[in-house]
Amino acid sequence: MSSEGSEIVLRGAVFVVERLTVPLRGGGEAKREIVRHPGAVCVLGVLDDGSLVTIRNFRIATGRWMVEFCAGKLEPGECPEEAARRELEEETGFSAARIEPLGKFYTSPGFTDELMHAFVATGLSPCALRHQSDERIEVVLRTASEFEAMIVSGEVADGKSIAAYSLWRLMPR
Repeated sequence: MSSEGSEIVLRGAVFVVERLTVPLRGGGEAKREIVRHPGAVCVLGVLDDGSLVTIRNFRIATGRWMVEFCAGKLEPGECPEEAARRELEEETGFSAARIEPLGKFYTSPGFTDELMHAFVATGLSPCALRHQSDERIEVVLRTASEFEAMIVSGEVADGKSIAAYSLWRLMPR
């Protein structure tokens, strides 16, 4: 991960912060800190009646409850589809008969290399919730029009969920 002209300045539980020395046009150098992330998944669950499986998730970084689709980081050696199935079951209590990729995108390429893999999950059936001990999550079913209204009103302010929803709406059916 670290290369010539770089140093690791923080090694956290989820990511690493690397400080790079980069050349500037016209001469000189600048320091840039980059968050190195293993990648993540976001899963838009759709029930047979068309309801969307959303979660209310208390996010420490924002200090507030966020309306989102379930998501999580890739574990070492885990493929994105496996992570999507795992996160859907852990956070929503649904297992999927089908998981299809919607696309992938960088969450905030100005400071991190985190690549988010978005999926749609269908053929859902209930299973046991397996929240992690540090998670505060509530599952809420919503219609697509309710979710869209929440995006417009700003109640849904989670970029990965807005991006995954947009990819899903643009997907040919």
